[in-house]
Amino acid sequence: MSKYTKRFDGRKFDETRKIKIELDIIPNADGSALFAFGDTIAMAAVYGPKQLHPQHMQNPSKGILRVKYDMMSFSVTERKKPGPNRRGMEISKVSEWALADIVDLDSFPNTVVDVHIMIPQANASTRVAGLNAAVLALARAGVPMKEMAAAVSIGKMDKTLVVDVIKEEEDYEEGEGATDIAFCFGSRSKKVLLTQLDGKISPAELKEAMKLGEQACSKIYEMLKDALKKGVEK
Repeated sequence: MSKYTKRFDGRKFDETRKIKIELDIIPNADGSALFAFGDTIAMAAVYGPKQLHPQHMQNPSKGILRVKYDMMSFSVTERKKPGPNRRGMEISKVSEWALADIVDLDSFPNTVVDVHIMIPQANASTRVAGLNAAVLALARAGVPMKEMAAAVSIGKMDKTLVVDVIKEEEDYEEGEGATDIAFCFGSRSKKVLLTQLDGKISPAELKEAMKLGEQACSKIYEMLKDALKKGVEK
């Protein structure tokens, strides 16, 4: 029996924090959005497609996607050193790989789409919040996409699986400790665009976590779609 029987913030095990979505938050971007899981806030801005310079970097058969993820210095309790770090570069790259699967890069050769993901406030699950913000920003920029996507974190606290991990759960040390998994799923294909595991988990538990993540992402996707629909109507 798991020692983790009640979540720190009182949520159900399969419940996300309150989700907040805002569109067009950065006027000079081609597309922008804010996505929040509770007090984890992510902002994304998209610029492009635009001609890529220098010219020798251009690809005549398809466009290039560049993603930059960064946490602001004041986003966490202990002030983060300004500028990119190893973790930020890693998340930038895996986010780029996930988004490249849904962006129709073949539609704009010789160009680049720049996606900037910024975290002004963090309480765990920042990479998945950033991916959701980026999907919204890409859609608002009118970038051709094969499908949309949604992302969520699944945690294993001792032997209990939970949706949308918070900092206290990330740091959980009782029993078997904590495991954190970032998932991103395609909205139509249900393809796994990202799986990133921190900790230990059995194959059976991973299969269960993936199912839980897919269910949560389906609900998040409906919220993303609804926000975009309202944005178009507005």
